Amino acid sequence: MTRQVRIVGAGRAGGSFAAALTSAGWEVDGPIGRDRSAITGAARKIDLVLVCVNDASVSEVAASIEPGDACVAHCAGSLGLDVLRTHVRRASIHPLVSLPNAEVGAARLRGAWFAVAGDPIATEAVGALAGTSFEIDDAHRAAYHAAACIAANHLVALLGQVERIGSGAGAPFEAYLDLVRGAVDNVAALGPAAALTGPAARGDETTIAGHLAAIDPSEHDAYRTMADQARRLAARRKD
Repeated sequence: MTRQVRIVGAGRAGGSFAAALTSAGWEVDGPIGRDRSAITGAARKIDLVLVCVNDASVSEVAASIEPGDACVAHCAGSLGLDVLRTHVRRASIHPLVSLPNAEVGAARLRGAWFAVAGDPIATEAVGALAGTSFEIDDAHRAAYHAAACIAANHLVALLGQVERIGSGAGAPFEAYLDLVRGAVDNVAALGPAAALTGPAARGDETTIAGHLAAIDPSEHDAYRTMADQARRLAARRKD
């Protein structure tokens, strides 16, 4: 039997899930708007209602949906199942990919990693997308999402620092990107501790002092913080 899903929220996430699940053979209704008149009966005659709105609005939108036989799920990384408390069947389906628009997002959802919780239909949806699911308990949801933000957001912020410092020295930003790709490949193959290189990893404090003397003082805090993290990671190799 073909599964039926109703997507609430017409933004990037809603459009991405709608396109991806349609391609996976699910019958998709939506994305529909989040106003009360549109979503009150969203849980009727459907298998899954997927709420794809910003984190701050999930609870309000979910509460506006009259309880029915459907599972109501959200795709917010930072939230647990308590925001769906008005529904007996509830779940969360959070993809560990960025969704810049519906077309690119749909392609990225296929084969992605997903954090899931709650009703088994969440795992079924991930399977339809040829993805890999893992369960995150509500008690660990904030820590899980913090790690996701570090991976996606803080890394980008650090690359912004690379761009500032490198361009100030006359080096094109593009020249550093192969270095970044190689580092990520090494982490994937070896794990973070074994992949770590550089002055902090080998205890070369003279080179670190030279770096700090050469860069703008506004960059010092971030550099020192990451050097400390590199030392912490290097210490794991000695344990």
